[in-house]
Amino acid sequence: MMEEAFRVSVSEADFDVGAELDALAAGRSDIGAVASFVGRVRGGEGLIAMSLEHYPAMTEKALAGIVSQARVRWPLMGVRVIHRVGRLLPGAQIVMVAVASGHRGAAFEACEFIMDFLKTRAPFWKKEELPGGARWVDARESDDAAAARWDTDQP
Repeated sequence: MMEEAFRVSVSEADFDVGAELDALAAGRSDIGAVASFVGRVRGGEGLIAMSLEHYPAMTEKALAGIVSQARVRWPLMGVRVIHRVGRLLPGAQIVMVAVASGHRGAAFEACEFIMDFLKTRAPFWKKEELPGGARWVDARESDDAAAARWDTDQP
């Protein structure tokens, strides 16, 4: 179980980005930077909806592990990772990563690291609903390349 300042959740429910960012830094005057990323379901190619599936215990454990790796690399004061599952329509929020630190460099880098690893190492399966039928979404080489740049001998 992660401490309150470092939380991950997977849910069908939507989230309020402003409220999550406020909660991340609430009561803390030592936080100098909060960097965040919010991903949305991208429409196009006639996308009707996207469905995300996962194994609950395995997924949250993987997300917590990614956050733990970020904490080893950067001086973080808080992290919030929210990932939605279920059927989502184009434009819907799908993921949020928010990172609090004393300085912007650490916050930006850790946020990007968490998102890159989430895209490649968290066990989610995506299926797109299109006018001609449904298809499973394969991993992208660009996502693997983004995560690979973080693989170094350093923690």
